[in-house]
Amino acid sequence: MATTEKKLKVAIMGAKGYPYVYGGYDTMIKELGERLVVKGVHVRVYNHRALFPKKPRWVNGIECIYTPAIESKSLTQLTHTFFSMIHACFSDVDVIFVVNSGNGPFGLLARLFGKPTAINVDGLEWLRPKWKGLGSKYFYWASKLATKFYDQIINDSDEMRRVYLELFKKDSVVIAYGANPKESVSSEPIAKWQLESRSYYLIVGRLVPDNNADLIIEGFLKSDSNRKLVVVGDVPYQDVWANRLKEIQDPRLLFTGYVTDPLELAALYSHCYAYFHGHEYGGTNPAMLKALGYGCAILALNTPFNKEMLQNGKHGWFFEKNEDSVKELVERAEKNPQELENLRKTARSGLTQKYNWDSVTEQYLEVFKRLGRK
Repeated sequence: MATTEKKLKVAIMGAKGYPYVYGGYDTMIKELGERLVVKGVHVRVYNHRALFPKKPRWVNGIECIYTPAIESKSLTQLTHTFFSMIHACFSDVDVIFVVNSGNGPFGLLARLFGKPTAINVDGLEWLRPKWKGLGSKYFYWASKLATKFYDQIINDSDEMRRVYLELFKKDSVVIAYGANPKESVSSEPIAKWQLESRSYYLIVGRLVPDNNADLIIEGFLKSDSNRKLVVVGDVPYQDVWANRLKEIQDPRLLFTGYVTDPLELAALYSHCYAYFHGHEYGGTNPAMLKALGYGCAILALNTPFNKEMLQNGKHGWFFEKNEDSVKELVERAEKNPQELENLRKTARSGLTQKYNWDSVTEQYLEVFKRLGRK
């Protein structure tokens, strides 16, 4: 009698949940989870209970478990993963997949229960200005523990793999983050902000110091451009730094706050004159992949991670971490519209197979199958 092969059962935790698409990790869980289900994997996602007014057990073939958390700015995410990890360890899942290096210490629990684990560690969290002092020390310590307690470390860029090898003497598998290229997007939604196609520069991201919106804004306002600078994003709490930016008075500056409508966001990307990317710490950045996928001309902060993503300048121009460099780049962009048009035309070709979600899913599945056999 033929035996039916047992379904591989993978638990995913460490983000807000499914189908909660807001941050980069949430997007990854959605894209990865849905594709794994199609490939016959039993996918369980641990959802942050407080964020889900309705709590269906199954959504699009994905099993959703709603675990609690201690609700505070610094503890929410960690405590949510802690409770999720305990639940997963007492269940029949074959592999536990965790995102975010802050969850490094919890790998010990899985190890005690003999559950195979993988962790996607993301960026250099300990260097981010928001984690000053104790927070910074915690993230460095947690990232180090992740390399000891998890069976497989996953990084999303070659540069980040190099960092982990150098700092923690630990090699990792590199699996990039996926993108969804969009060819033609209507400009209609941007009319709500009185914008026209190519009449503005764009910044998308949280208003936190490590995304360098302050530097870009100051440099842009020093330039002679007549276009607008549109800043999409905010922070979900009261913040002196973000408020100071939002108080700058200049007719060329437009703060939209959060834009949650995907069609509006797609239109803002697709019709900008150029997209500014000031993110400083991290591997493959989801906002940058969106910009490539929407065919933007990209102006990025000169970092090893941004250089890797833009193939050393093939798909964008770079500015240094000072206002004058931003000002000069804006003025260069104003004088060379044809060069920017060329960047737009070739942007999507920067999304090589490496950034294709189907290919990304295949690589994750390979890791999960290997771990599941342990």
